[in-house]
Amino acid sequence: MSDEQWYYSLIDGRVVRADEVRAADRLGPYPDRETAARALEIARERTEANDRADREWAERGAERPDDDG
Repeated sequence: MSDEQWYYSLIDGRVVRADEVRAADRLGPYPDRETAARALEIARERTEANDRADREWAERGAERPDDDG
C-alpha cells in the first residue's frame, strides 16, 4: 500500500493529491484513488446512517438527568 493520500475535488469531481486543491474544496484523505472516487457515495452512506441513528434516538426519547441539581 502506498503512503500517498488521495482526495475528491468538490470543484470538478476529480481525484487529486492534497497540493492540487485547497482544503476547503476537497474531501478526504482516502487511502487510494478508487476510494477517493467514491467520496460522495461514502458521504451519502454516512449521512444516511447518522440520520437513521438520530431517528432511532428520537423515537426512544432523550434520557435526561434529574433536574434536582
